Amino acid sequence: MSKVLIIGAGGVGSVGVHKCAQLPEVFTEIHLASRTKEKCDAIAASVKERTGVDVPTYKIDADNVRETVELLNRIKPDLLVNLALPYQDLSLMDACLEVGVNYLDTANYEPPEEAKFEYKWQWAYQDKFKEAGLMALLGSGFDPGVTNVFAAHAMKHHFDEIHELDIIDCNAGDHGQAFATNFNPEINIREITQRGRYWERGEWVETDPLSWSMDYSFPEGIGKKKCYLMYHEELESLAINIKGLKRARFWMTFSEQYLTHLKVLENIGMTSIEPIDYNGQKIQPLQFLKAVLPEPGSLGPLTKGRTCIGNVMKGLKDGKEKKLYVYNICSHEDAYKEVGSQAISYTTGVPAMIGAMMMVTGKWSGKGVFNMEQFDPDPFMDALNAHGLPWNEMVL
Repeated sequence: MSKVLIIGAGGVGSVGVHKCAQLPEVFTEIHLASRTKEKCDAIAASVKERTGVDVPTYKIDADNVRETVELLNRIKPDLLVNLALPYQDLSLMDACLEVGVNYLDTANYEPPEEAKFEYKWQWAYQDKFKEAGLMALLGSGFDPGVTNVFAAHAMKHHFDEIHELDIIDCNAGDHGQAFATNFNPEINIREITQRGRYWERGEWVETDPLSWSMDYSFPEGIGKKKCYLMYHEELESLAINIKGLKRARFWMTFSEQYLTHLKVLENIGMTSIEPIDYNGQKIQPLQFLKAVLPEPGSLGPLTKGRTCIGNVMKGLKDGKEKKLYVYNICSHEDAYKEVGSQAISYTTGVPAMIGAMMMVTGKWSGKGVFNMEQFDPDPFMDALNAHGLPWNEMVL
């Protein structure tokens, strides 16, 4: 039915390829490319062993538009699934425009020299994609991604207006390492150390990094955890697209051990993205730190426990106040058993596959650049239940 090119061979890329391979009736050809072909080959070998599906692999520099154009012309896919780093979003969108290929990613563009999370660079491609008759789907991971769809689902089925939204991301897993990140360390630490930001009555309010916290009692035995206010990119599109929204915030849990290590690393300058001179070379301390931290993919067999990510929403239905919690719980052990990955990569890779499925089957279609909440949530919500990320909802 469809041919896809997946770019990126990290933990999320691995999950995305494995999940696509489980649906040969939808994804009849899956191609995988990365800067490191050996990683692609290892993923392809695992996919072959688990599903019997052959995945051709390629070496590519995703920052190089010409290389991507050449590969797209050679493969001629229906869709490019960008599971590489956010730094590559614009170059891959440029390549898709030149060749005439639809585009999907899981995180918004970031300029390498500044930890700034905004959709403005990608939203600026709206007219280009529309005029080319192409579709670009932004942020088809979990947060952003599923959290956007949870909001759209609530808006369609439970509310006339949503006034307050709290997205709460809990990783209650434990990998036993002194300090490690569950996805790309460079992206993870840039995200956490930036200033907090939330939407309040039509404007953005900034906070010092991790300066606001709350305790939240998570369901199904996970229990009470401390959550810290951060900025996350889905807030930007949800503030525009969800009717009646007056306040939107994002919260994430961190252990005291993690925060203590992070503070020490900050204090000695290891989380900085400002280049320094080292032996006659310019290097970013954060990139050096990334090189010495555990590879996120290595955490799969070590991580035990569950994640819980969801939306707490308050608003009006038929003139009455209502409060709703929609969430998913994912087991690290179950994810590793199925695809050889911990749950952080799994909860991003599965929605990337589902977003791709929505596009290639025509359940979601359009010309231009779109965020997840702009489409009918029902087929996506059904697919979450069918493909490893079942959701629950409760009236609070």
